[in-house]
Amino acid sequence: MTSLQSRHIDNVYSIATGTALADPAASLVHKSWARCVREHGLDPTKPSPARILPAQELRAHQQQLEHFLRAARAGMEDIYRRVADLGYMVLLTDAEGITVDYIGNPAWDDQLRRAGLYLGADWNEAHAGTCGVGTCLVERQPMTCHQTEHFDATHIALTCTTAPLFDHSGKLTAILDVSALRSPEARESQHLVRHLVSIYARMIEDADFLRSFRGHWILRLGTAYGLVDVAGELMLAFDEGGTVVGANSGARQALAENPLGRELSQLLHMPMDAIWRLGNGGASAMPFAHTVLLPGGGEYHASLLAPRVRRAAAPAPGTARPSDRLPPLARIAGDDPAMQQLLAQARRLVDRGIHVLVEGETGSGKEVLARAMHGASARAAMPFVAVNCAAIPDSLIESELFGYTPGSFTGGRAKGMKGLIAQADRGTLFLDEIGDMPMALQTRLLRVLSEGEVLPLGAESPQRVDLAVVAATHRDLSALVAAGRFREDLYYRLCGAVLKLPPLRARRDRRYLIEAMFHEEAAAMGSAARLSEAAMLRLMAHDWPGNLRELRNVLRLALALCTGASITPEELRLAPHRPSLDRGDTSPTPAEDGDSAADATRLLDALQRHRWHVARAAQALGISRATAYRHMKRFGIVAPQRG
Repeated sequence: MTSLQSRHIDNVYSIATGTALADPAASLVHKSWARCVREHGLDPTKPSPARILPAQELRAHQQQLEHFLRAARAGMEDIYRRVADLGYMVLLTDAEGITVDYIGNPAWDDQLRRAGLYLGADWNEAHAGTCGVGTCLVERQPMTCHQTEHFDATHIALTCTTAPLFDHSGKLTAILDVSALRSPEARESQHLVRHLVSIYARMIEDADFLRSFRGHWILRLGTAYGLVDVAGELMLAFDEGGTVVGANSGARQALAENPLGRELSQLLHMPMDAIWRLGNGGASAMPFAHTVLLPGGGEYHASLLAPRVRRAAAPAPGTARPSDRLPPLARIAGDDPAMQQLLAQARRLVDRGIHVLVEGETGSGKEVLARAMHGASARAAMPFVAVNCAAIPDSLIESELFGYTPGSFTGGRAKGMKGLIAQADRGTLFLDEIGDMPMALQTRLLRVLSEGEVLPLGAESPQRVDLAVVAATHRDLSALVAAGRFREDLYYRLCGAVLKLPPLRARRDRRYLIEAMFHEEAAAMGSAARLSEAAMLRLMAHDWPGNLRELRNVLRLALALCTGASITPEELRLAPHRPSLDRGDTSPTPAEDGDSAADATRLLDALQRHRWHVARAAQALGISRATAYRHMKRFGIVAPQRG
């Protein structure tokens, strides 16, 4: 140990255990020294070498930031070109302080690795002590940790300048760090580097923001009139209904309250018509000469950026009916309190990286909700892939989900096939009737969700996939877990959040749903027929055991058969009430494991009425053919010709 290191250790220990830190003006570095000793239990007399994570652990950290790394890497390469000749290197850590990417001079690899300025290095303050990354994670502001400001004596030759990076919801995502093995002794020598790191941190944030909301309208606000089109300091992303869905760091700092979920017109105290006019001139237009006054103070010039990719159901402002401008999630319900509460939860879950489980009776609109969440997300322009786990035959479900390489098995396509999971990459994967997925496939699906990888049949290496996953079921998965028919670990992986859809008979917005679905079906069929009030009242009074699916079929048939100007009650073909196998409580009982004698009787009755035509019997019961076959097997029902 050198004399410089010995003096440094004495200084750290003296300040960290002294009383001077009670002063509110104590520096961030000295406060960090105290935390290292008092909270983290670090000993300055016992310096430790850099901690480098094994490749497998590093990979797990990188996977969590995969898409953010794309924007960050471009910024890192640009800033490195500006500082490389001065002896600096650039690294990026995640929110735990693990280095997930770095750029440095290859000739210095050995020195950089020993110093911890390397891929996989752990710079969390709890392990590394006071340092640029670890202390920035705590303080959440740009800072420089220069030479002897480091806690650990092995790091006192380094200079590290850092800035935090936040996502569009304000969550700390990463730390950008520019470090050097050697530098001038004066701390002031790092002022320009600190300014540069802060600028690039905001550039990376904004690049990721624009990528995440490329399917949304983005309002840019800036203090410089001529630069607002290219350098908006504040950015707010909003949907077609004018609801704010994202805000960059500048906007969150400038506004007095959290803007997410607020109406943009109320937030800025200006009508939406004026906001839409900001983009009337097209891409080459100068900013609108209106000064926006923010509630928290400050005057800004405004510019509107149109969606760069076409989102589903995203009409251009001014060309559609007001109802058509409703955000995707707002279109699927009226004034039903339970549905409004559910949709409020769904809005908060969009783009949060949380797997969602939707529960509800057959036909209650589980896929409609999943599609609406996809349409309201930053993934709206990417694929929405729906998989009915109960409808794919057991013999094909593995190849359908995971795909296969050429020559994997006899009868397969010569060029192989891309599985449904891989097709949903960067989009949303909807797993309907997840409770009917075979146990063997549940294990493979768990790996996809936990590792973010899919291995096609016959392939030697997995493929990376980035998925938003929404699963749906009409069954009680927790009861299936207790019965040993559904993997517990997969259940907890899927139900990051649970949304329970009410059945149609329990909803107070039935009139809204009937009218909306009727107009949709009439437009699709080119029909000018109206729905009489008497017919509406009869539809309102029906119990709807098949829920929204039954309602759509009834309206479609009525429109097809209608010969007059309006549909009368007599033209409605409403089926008599018959409880379906999928309705009500599906929790297994101790004696029957969820399969009651009444269910078996209804299934047998339907099969006999339809002359053992399984598809027709399943349709009458409101279930899929594959589910009917599974129930037949469970109840021991065998068709006469096979008996």
